[in-house]
Amino acid sequence: MSLAIPIRPTPLISGPFAPSTQDASPVQQVMVYTGSPAIATADLMMVTNHHPRSTHLDALAHMPRDGRVYPGRLLGESVTPAGVQHCSTTAFASGIVTRGVLLDLAVNGPLPSGYAVTSRDFDAAEERQGVRLESGDALVVRCGWPMTPDPARPMPGMSLDAVRWMHHRGVALYVGDIGDAHPALDPACPAPLHGVGLPLMGMPLIDAAELEELAAVSAELGRYTFLLTAAPPRIHGLTGVPVNPLALF
Repeated sequence: MSLAIPIRPTPLISGPFAPSTQDASPVQQVMVYTGSPAIATADLMMVTNHHPRSTHLDALAHMPRDGRVYPGRLLGESVTPAGVQHCSTTAFASGIVTRGVLLDLAVNGPLPSGYAVTSRDFDAAEERQGVRLESGDALVVRCGWPMTPDPARPMPGMSLDAVRWMHHRGVALYVGDIGDAHPALDPACPAPLHGVGLPLMGMPLIDAAELEELAAVSAELGRYTFLLTAAPPRIHGLTGVPVNPLALF
């Protein structure tokens, strides 16, 4: 099954830098006139790679820390006007294949508004589901929230303690319906998943995953592990790229 949010493009009218809303599509489309009678139809598309309504894979260069990207390279040497030279989507050219482990934190409903996910939540989910995440696994976390920020409802998210747990367990890839909280839970470390996981741990992230069907099937089968594949377009030199992760049981 696909873990990606379906996207319906909108016509390119106001440009990619127009103020975004919750209804804004991450893909804007231009239909191309190929002549009459047309022997084929064609279009162009403009993609906002880190849009909250697009399931996308964050490259390590997406989030620097103290002016450096993983593993300590200067940001100015890594990200240039000509593209990303280090820690870009080039690393994903051959795709990702590993074991996925779903930890469903929303089994009794969406997490409370502004909730800080901690290592205790992960430990409790493992015990409840009868699984254990091992080094090299992809951690798939369902919180029951859409990733699009809503000013009226503070979004829950990962705490630094939760990210530290990922480090100790050797998580190879994080996949979540949400990740960092909005607004930040801790002003001293406002985005621990992106601000620590990417530049310090070298852990790529798949943001804005669609996990409702996966959670339902996992509960029905009583199985929370599966083969996870992610093969994004082979486009080099980007900070992120849309992706369609697949869970195979």
